[in-house]
Amino acid sequence: MDRTKLQAILAAVASGELSWQDAFDQLKALPYEELGFAKIDSHRALRQGFPEVIFCPGKTPEQIANIARQMKASHHLALATRADATQAQSVLSELEGAVYDQASRIIIVGTLPDPDESLPPVAVVSAGTADLPIAEEAAVVLTAHRIPVRRLYDVGVAGIHRLFDNMDTFKKVAATIVVAGMDGALPSVIGGIVEGPVIAVPTSVGYGASFHGLAALLTMLNSCAAGLTVVNIDNGFGAAMAAVRIVSGLSERPREASLTLEFSTSNGRL
Repeated sequence: MDRTKLQAILAAVASGELSWQDAFDQLKALPYEELGFAKIDSHRALRQGFPEVIFCPGKTPEQIANIARQMKASHHLALATRADATQAQSVLSELEGAVYDQASRIIIVGTLPDPDESLPPVAVVSAGTADLPIAEEAAVVLTAHRIPVRRLYDVGVAGIHRLFDNMDTFKKVAATIVVAGMDGALPSVIGGIVEGPVIAVPTSVGYGASFHGLAALLTMLNSCAAGLTVVNIDNGFGAAMAAVRIVSGLSERPREASLTLEFSTSNGRL
């Protein structure tokens, strides 16, 4: 249940188009819906402005499909992250209209909305091509929230001139998500250059001494770039949700023109 659907239900009751009994039937799943093996937090979109997302690892295709089906009934869109090809094939056979975005490994149930160009964009940057699945996970989640995305891929520190040739990308963005494996140095570089928030995502990309992303994580946590935010290894979804909160906070600020300042002087008010 999201805010738009709740408003539509209440408006229909107020106009007499919908009985209170029918409205109750649609709302009775709040604050969560019990499926036996899962409890769907159908109230989250009302609390936070966005619904929960299905994490596929550890779930059977049947469980994923059942959860997605119920979520789609309450929302316009349902996302299932970290789905492998086998899970996706089974889920798509059970859910009409579902698609599998192989680049991000996300099952999309419904249609991704068009970006809201009135919102400030978010930059998604990857150090290398091998980091693309995590970067695309972040990009798809941002798109699901109608946030415009500016992609800048394969600009790692091994060829830093590739980054400097694209500095215009960072202008007028609300936040920058930087995805990097190996030594994980790129977020520190960008964090020392750009003005806005930088969200660092370490990936498990790298050779043996990278310890499946732990080396990149520690580099980012120890960054000398002040104010760098770091999420967990391979957590493109978490980085995107942090950016969604940043954009949401910016969009809810009162416009400068609406602020009225009054100064007391000896001659009255100025």
